Amino acid sequence: MKAPPLVREPCRSCAVVSSSGQMLGSGLGAEIDSAECVLRMNQAPTVGFEADVGRRSTLRVVSHTSVPLLLRNYSHYFQHARDTLYVVWGQGRHMDRALGGRTYRTLLQLTRMYPGLQVYTFTERMMAYCDQVFQDETGKNRRQSGSFLSTGWFTMVLALELCEEIVVYGMVSDSYCREDSHPSVPYHYFEKGRLDECQMYLAHERAPRSAHRFITEKAVFSRWAKKRPIVFAHPSWRTQ
Repeated sequence: MKAPPLVREPCRSCAVVSSSGQMLGSGLGAEIDSAECVLRMNQAPTVGFEADVGRRSTLRVVSHTSVPLLLRNYSHYFQHARDTLYVVWGQGRHMDRALGGRTYRTLLQLTRMYPGLQVYTFTERMMAYCDQVFQDETGKNRRQSGSFLSTGWFTMVLALELCEEIVVYGMVSDSYCREDSHPSVPYHYFEKGRLDECQMYLAHERAPRSAHRFITEKAVFSRWAKKRPIVFAHPSWRTQ
């Protein structure tokens, strides 16, 4: 099945909403919803958390591994959020279009079940581009360094393409988890009492292979913010 590529008019203002436990108690929902476009990640819900994370979802960037998690609550994501555009990223056989990979087949089935649903996937060229950006920014080959890019990475790359001004909510700086005074928050705001965010970040950063490099990515985002109109809110952090 061949579909036309995604073409969107630029958004003047974008809110990029992290899935971090930093969002709990933030009271930023109304401010987030006031942005022209709101970008969310994976299965991060809005229902029950509207006061802190807002209600609107213009674009949701989803890992291929998170597609089954969306399907568990398909009525919320696909029936009641028809204005949301989904962009799914992934590599390997599950996303292979020519061979009819499992995740790709699932997405095709979803578009048949919900004809108005807007679902796109990263092309192989775009996936390679994101790898190259990582290498250019860090000096490390993603594969050789045993690194997996995070959904946050793909979301920020898309935001740079789509948005004129970006406010990122709930994302901590690359130095945050090494500070003694940082509070403990859950890795995801919707999974209270589960993984601690900084423990997760530090464990992945230290792992020799098959790991996300959350802290390295945030150092890259900080450099991007020196050149582009990107602001980090709650917690706010300098990009020096």
